[in-house]
Amino acid sequence: MTGASASPEERRKGHIAMLVFSCLVAGSFSLGSLAANEITPLALNGVRFLIATVLVGVLALATGGIPRRAMDAPWRYAILGGLFALYFVMMFEGLKTATPVSTSAVFTLTPVLAAIFGYVIMRQITTPRIAIALAVGASGALWVIFRADISALLAFEVGRGEAVYFIGVIAHALYTPLVPRFSRGERTFVFTFFILVAASVVLLAFGWRDLLATEWAELPMIVWITLVYIAVVATTTTATLLAYASVRLASAKVMAYTYLTPSWVIVWEIALGHGVPPVLVFGGIGLTILALYLLLKHEE
Repeated sequence: MTGASASPEERRKGHIAMLVFSCLVAGSFSLGSLAANEITPLALNGVRFLIATVLVGVLALATGGIPRRAMDAPWRYAILGGLFALYFVMMFEGLKTATPVSTSAVFTLTPVLAAIFGYVIMRQITTPRIAIALAVGASGALWVIFRADISALLAFEVGRGEAVYFIGVIAHALYTPLVPRFSRGERTFVFTFFILVAASVVLLAFGWRDLLATEWAELPMIVWITLVYIAVVATTTTATLLAYASVRLASAKVMAYTYLTPSWVIVWEIALGHGVPPVLVFGGIGLTILALYLLLKHEE
């Protein structure tokens, strides 16, 4: 089953999954920015993926087991796991210097890239309406990234954090159409489990020194809170939701929900007592919400 062949009911379920996805992802930006400078991205993500792998593995076993045929073509999981790991490492590296709102705005560039990769990999056609929506969303993202400063936009003064994170966004956009491309009908928990196993192997291979060098007993509480959140919620849950939705919706529609992320981040920031961003920034937020509306209004 792919986005084009899914029934209306299955597509609705995919939309609900991505709505929850966008809210949960937003929390990782706000909490991640508080912990990013307290621990290295490789150490943090190495542990979070190990925890997430165990949790999803238990869920996979409890909901029907892990069939032997799911282990066919393990290279699929190596590619997807590598992309997933790269995305999260770049995210936390970027959050060391970038604000949660601007970083989440970079995340909203994902649909444009996902549409391009979706065409190349799955031959998913981007209609004129979707193209307009993606352009509107990208404009809103740039508005927020450059903090509504026209001079900064013209000079293309991108912060280091935003630039680093954009590398991860490219990986995430490529990941989305590859999920249905590589899926062979495995159940969502099973497919996600092997992706997380591969991501864990990649992170341990590159980050074992960081894991050993980290003074875990000396870490502040916010690191542990963030670790639990991103392992249980922002990895286990969102990876499952993304895999679930990716085989029911076209890539551009799946990633359209990233346009809600900056709005959710603002809610998270207010809830955490970090205040409200400048009023002009809300113009860009409005454009991203408009882009979401345009993308979701157009159904096959």
